Amino acid sequence: MKTFYEDENYQNKNFSTFPFSRGKYDNCLFEQCSFSQVDLSESSFINCVFQDCDLSNVILKNTSIQDVEFINGKLLGLSFEDCNDFIFSASFDNCNLNFSSFHKVRLTKTTFTNSQLKEVDFSQADLSNTTIVNCALDRAVFENTNLEKTDFRGSFNYTIDPEINKIRGARFSIPDVIGLLAKYQIKIE
Repeated sequence: MKTFYEDENYQNKNFSTFPFSRGKYDNCLFEQCSFSQVDLSESSFINCVFQDCDLSNVILKNTSIQDVEFINGKLLGLSFEDCNDFIFSASFDNCNLNFSSFHKVRLTKTTFTNSQLKEVDFSQADLSNTTIVNCALDRAVFENTNLEKTDFRGSFNYTIDPEINKIRGARFSIPDVIGLLAKYQIKIE
């Protein structure tokens, strides 16, 4: 059984019914594939692109994600804290990550662009120098999170308590910056 896959293209594969082979995937393209509820544990993805893929509720136990791009993806309910934390690096463009968790994950220099991040758990994560631009953050959890130099410009519906999060040097845009004052229950007119 092959355990190393390099420079391969996978299109329109349904790995929920077509068996997924665990292994190391390097510089591979997954396009319009379904991984819904598939066990990706112990696999490694390096320099890979997942475009128009459904990865909802996949299992990520000790999965390595390094320099991976997720484009137009459906990534509902993922537990990224289960991934191998050595050199975790990814970018998310126009993705739906609702109900996912990055609890205690080191996400420095990660990019989230034009994505849905509703009810995502960022508690105790390191998002320093991260870009979260034009994203919906309804009920996202930020507790003891490092947000230093994080770029939130254009993102909206977030509530961040500056007293329990590190926000020095973070960038926000008006009028959404009022999400920093939500805990005070004040009226801004």
